Amino acid sequence: MDIKDGKTVKGINFVNFRDAGDPVELGAAYSRAGADELVYLDITASHEGRKTFTDLVRKIAENINIPFTVGGGIHELHDVERLLNAGADKVSVNSAALRNPKLIGEIARHFGSQVCVVAIDANQEGGDWICYLNGGRIPTDKHLFDWAKMAESEGAGEILFTSMTHDGVKTGYANEALSRLADELHIPVIASGGAGNREHFRDAFTLGKADAALAASVFHFGEIKIEELKLYLQREGVNVRL
Repeated sequence: MDIKDGKTVKGINFVNFRDAGDPVELGAAYSRAGADELVYLDITASHEGRKTFTDLVRKIAENINIPFTVGGGIHELHDVERLLNAGADKVSVNSAALRNPKLIGEIARHFGSQVCVVAIDANQEGGDWICYLNGGRIPTDKHLFDWAKMAESEGAGEILFTSMTHDGVKTGYANEALSRLADELHIPVIASGGAGNREHFRDAFTLGKADAALAASVFHFGEIKIEELKLYLQREGVNVRL
């Protein structure tokens, strides 16, 4: 769930956001519907120089009973401690890790690598994948596969790869890039960006070799029901938790 000004929003290619509802109510509904985990990203925290929404995290923790990850505006260990104390199970770092890769190791040493999810927003440009800062606003000199391997070596527990190219357009995940990440890394890879139908999820697991698939708009706007998706994936031979 992308959070902006306290509301859940969903955009296309990281722009043109529309309101998708209350993040606490949505989280509780997804928890009841059978989601395995939730990810809350304060998508303007780094850009606006704010700290992530501690009070909202506390409310979410009081209303759901599945693990959830929180990201956005995390720059130091104190930010991680504050969010974990508020009830988050994991934290996601993106811009701060790109600027200071050593932060990944600091989080892993203090709280365990399982707490540290490194989120990568990358755009496909001229046959390459370029990593971006501040919610997809600022390109960097980092390339997806090199940066993912560096993040793993620093102590990341998971990689959350969002394809900016595929985000919100519902034409499927970046399976070729996902497959390469899965082959080159030894930690779980979460696919994000591009889900439009049940087959796209299947392909992310079979073709993309992803360990998990994240989606937003197809759930937010009732296009796919989680329980029905899981039953479909099970029939397709994908190992899911029912």
